[in-house]
Amino acid sequence: MNTETVIAMWKSLQGRFHKMVKELPQESLSLSIGPASVGHMIRHSAEVEFVYAEWVFGTPKPADLEYHTLRGPGNSAVEFDNVDELVALLEASNAIIIAAMKALPEEDWNKEVKTPRGTFSPLDAISQLMYHTGIHAGQISLMQKHAQ
Repeated sequence: MNTETVIAMWKSLQGRFHKMVKELPQESLSLSIGPASVGHMIRHSAEVEFVYAEWVFGTPKPADLEYHTLRGPGNSAVEFDNVDELVALLEASNAIIIAAMKALPEEDWNKEVKTPRGTFSPLDAISQLMYHTGIHAGQISLMQKHAQ
């Protein structure tokens, strides 16, 4: 597997997720089943991408970015109710991940990296992020269908 292939798969998945988020009506952001709202899920997806960019690729998060969702929805006092802000954050985290992937030498894709979450390769990290995004995309769809 080479960098171009990984980036193409990443862009395919992220493109669909970003399209879904951009098409959400503002009022959908407060929908929830349990403690996490749609807005929280979107914010969380972006935050996790920033975390992985730092842990796996050594790319620091923006200095002004504060994490609010990494400890779970019950630990955040912030509401995430602005679609434009959430889209901008997703676009920023996406850009950082893509830049980090482009900067990674081909021979390092399978080199293990020690992180606070365990030891895995950058290729494993990208697949974990794709899985993570897919899980939350499904949860968001479920909330739109069943939440009140």
